[in-house]
Amino acid sequence: MARVLFINGGSEGHINPTIGVVEDLISRGEEVVYFAIEDFRERLEKTGATVRTFDGQKFIKAFISGGRNFLLERINGLLRTADIVIPSVLEQIKGEHFDYIIHDSMFGCGYLLAQILKLPAINSCTSFAQSKASFDKMMEQLSKTIPTEIVQEFQSLTEKINEKYDVEIPSPYEVFCNPAPMTIVYTTKEFQPFSEEFDHTYKFVGPSISSRLTREDFDASEIKGKSLLYISLGTVFNQAIDFYKLCFKALGNTDHTVVMSIGEKIQIADLGETPTNFIVKNYVPQTEVLKYTKLFITHGGMNSAHEGLYYGVPLIVIPQSADQPIIAEQVVRIGAGLQLKMEGLSANQLSEAVDYVINQYSVYKAVASIRDSFQKTGGYHQAVDEIFEFKRQYDV
Repeated sequence: MARVLFINGGSEGHINPTIGVVEDLISRGEEVVYFAIEDFRERLEKTGATVRTFDGQKFIKAFISGGRNFLLERINGLLRTADIVIPSVLEQIKGEHFDYIIHDSMFGCGYLLAQILKLPAINSCTSFAQSKASFDKMMEQLSKTIPTEIVQEFQSLTEKINEKYDVEIPSPYEVFCNPAPMTIVYTTKEFQPFSEEFDHTYKFVGPSISSRLTREDFDASEIKGKSLLYISLGTVFNQAIDFYKLCFKALGNTDHTVVMSIGEKIQIADLGETPTNFIVKNYVPQTEVLKYTKLFITHGGMNSAHEGLYYGVPLIVIPQSADQPIIAEQVVRIGAGLQLKMEGLSANQLSEAVDYVINQYSVYKAVASIRDSFQKTGGYHQAVDEIFEFKRQYDV
């Protein structure tokens, strides 16, 4: 049995794919100590992991304080989280032994902690992978518009971290992508952009879909056998009252049954009168609903896109932020759905898009192909197989 240090300061999209991985690691005899923010304690403890936390509010405040207008500002924000995460982790593991570290591809300063602790490292990549060559090329193009003071701040932050923790940060890539000797990517090469750029150290294990370990309070008998549409903007960017009302206008009183998940921050009563063909909930068990769905209208988070396609459901993607526009582009590229823009979206446009997708044979053919590629992979079981192979290579 080995002791695993798991570092992940991320959101739902960064935590959820790791749930099955942690459960499987523990079932195979590993001991997992998992660092995250307090919001995920209960969910992670149900896996059997020992959960430790750092200050989530300070973490988010530090990240956002870097700025949001330029990619390098976000990278500076990630660097600012170092003084929140690193001292807390080091203090809480003082005197303990770990055999290897698994860290998130973006949040949690995993690259830095691996260097500080001198542990064999595995990168857990919950978005699309990015090669150093493509990242550097992108940064070179963006550098023409980045204000000098932002570049200077990056240099200043990296110097301070080097002085304080005695670790080198060669470039922004190490901050944003947290590279490691092995990277687990929770998608397939068929869905990954420019997959030919990645060598054997990148393990494309497919979507990691497991129980969310959350409440299951949805009666599936209401939707079985129906022409079911499912609408969800995820757990972060879901305070979109105007959009939900637009969905009522576009799809109300049609032959479809529409399940709409609106998140915890909006009251259902705030939406006004609900059309009779709508089932509106603050929360639904997404993977259960998707088993009966013929079209998924989504923000295009990686988890949601994966889960929809895994169950053979075409997508209409309305990206909100982060990597969602890239995911939407991939969905369109493979022919598995459409992309719409939230800004200026009308009820008529949404209605026409729904009619187009559910009546387009080529879309269902493309979805079936990517579904097969997803279901042929091992997901979190394959991820753990790769981790154990990594252990053999590094004599852990």
